[in-house]
Amino acid sequence: MTEALPFYIAGAAALLALLPRVKRRLELSRAKHRSLAGHAKMSRRVAKLLPFYEFDVADVFAADDAPPAVVEQRRPAFERLAALYRERYAKTRALTADVQPMLSDLQFTSAYRVPFPFSRHVREHLKAGNFVASSSGVTVTDLDGNVAYDLTGSYGVNVFGYDFYKGCMARGNAQVEALGPVLGSFHPLLADNVKRLCAISGLDEVSFHMSGTEAVMQAVRLARYHTRRSHLVRFCGAYHGWWGDVQPGVGNPVAAEHTYTLKDMHADTLHVLRTRRDIACVLVNPLQALHPNAGAPGDSSLVDGGRRAHFDRAAYADWLRQLREVCTARGIVLIFDEVFVGFRLAPGGAQEYFGVRADMVTYGKTLGGGYPVGVVCGKAALMRRYRDDRPADICFARGTFNSHPHVMAAMNEFLRALDTPEIAALYDGLEERWNARAEKLNMLLAEADLPVRVVNLSSIWTVTYSVPSRYNWMLQYYLRAEGLALSWVGTGRLIFSLNYGDAEFDAVCERFVAAARRMQADGWWWVPEGASNKQVKRRILREMLAERFARRG
Repeated sequence: MTEALPFYIAGAAALLALLPRVKRRLELSRAKHRSLAGHAKMSRRVAKLLPFYEFDVADVFAADDAPPAVVEQRRPAFERLAALYRERYAKTRALTADVQPMLSDLQFTSAYRVPFPFSRHVREHLKAGNFVASSSGVTVTDLDGNVAYDLTGSYGVNVFGYDFYKGCMARGNAQVEALGPVLGSFHPLLADNVKRLCAISGLDEVSFHMSGTEAVMQAVRLARYHTRRSHLVRFCGAYHGWWGDVQPGVGNPVAAEHTYTLKDMHADTLHVLRTRRDIACVLVNPLQALHPNAGAPGDSSLVDGGRRAHFDRAAYADWLRQLREVCTARGIVLIFDEVFVGFRLAPGGAQEYFGVRADMVTYGKTLGGGYPVGVVCGKAALMRRYRDDRPADICFARGTFNSHPHVMAAMNEFLRALDTPEIAALYDGLEERWNARAEKLNMLLAEADLPVRVVNLSSIWTVTYSVPSRYNWMLQYYLRAEGLALSWVGTGRLIFSLNYGDAEFDAVCERFVAAARRMQADGWWWVPEGASNKQVKRRILREMLAERFARRG
């Protein structure tokens, strides 16, 4: 017994040494959201287990066990819609079909417009095409001459209207025509851009990149370099580009080992930030204020009526203030990723809109004046890429096309326009105007007794549904048939440019309600008595399990 005592003591000492580590691990686990989106490694494992299956033609119209009478409403309605698409979009569809086998991007977006059990049948019959010929005002025109009100926002680029960006590009090109594509050296317009961006961001220095993803990569790299810490914190559901460290879950073939995905707007997260010593930076995408802890909504995952969104400006601003306080106390770099929302919420972006200052801000999309761009603005102490006392210790970042003269010129036109009365008028009463417009559309939908509503963060909207239907995703095809242009995520995100006038918005409302009325009349919103979203999800789980067992058999 006496001889074993040292081993017992050593074991107890080892256990005591492990307790703090176990405690930190438990605290980290509590700070993760309970959904799969909050557990990156688990979500990747689950994604690999999900079997593909598809409905045959009969089940496409009866996936919810609708009675024969309802099925016979849906089938001819689908065929009428398919015939309309074939006739209306003939040229656009033909070019899309011609290039799709050679264009991987198009193959991906086409495959993920609707839930996968329906995808093959829908792709075969409801092809609208992916080409447009021109834009004007708030509309786009396809190859067949169909004019549609644009609700795509060009993925966030189009804040002030396409004609505005055409002007930025044309005037900018004229200013740098003499220099052309000279790279490495700078066109003089860059100097004015830097001064304006420092003034807008309230930060000291600027670096230019070719995309928002690149800008985020550099901001995180600099934060790690200067803090000498390894990990970044991102929030559940947030999108920061397709770089591996900020997309640790589904979509990334390699696990991100230095990323913590934590709960948005939660005290457990603040506790982790206060207590861990390995966190270099916190990334905030202000768009998450519309749907905290949930991924970007898309119709490919719209399997029931469970999509939810809610925006509380005061609550989110308070959360950002708490983050600011903790990051300051712990020496953590607070990064606002404003690639998407920058200049859409206010001339000074989300910093101005929410009243909170970041240590670094990334911009992109609209800032390029119509061209691709990424920008990092930051405090001087964080932007330096080398150490004076360690000449070989550098934080490298370059790109051949960074600061391209034509991009700098279009950006300069964009930044100068922010000071004009015309653009100031678009910002005047911005939030009240777009909130009132969302309320108006919701009122029209309620008056028509339609199970659809919209939720907005200024001019960024998402569509929610009040029925647990497996066919809510069909609305996107009725909306397109009514002349509303949507991005490939369908009703998950509608992005209005700020130059929409009242008459143009009223036309969108009229078409939106008409589309929903037709969808309702065609039987897609029939649901069994007592149905719930939970029941729909359980049924889908049974379908998947049946498919896995069938494959094993």
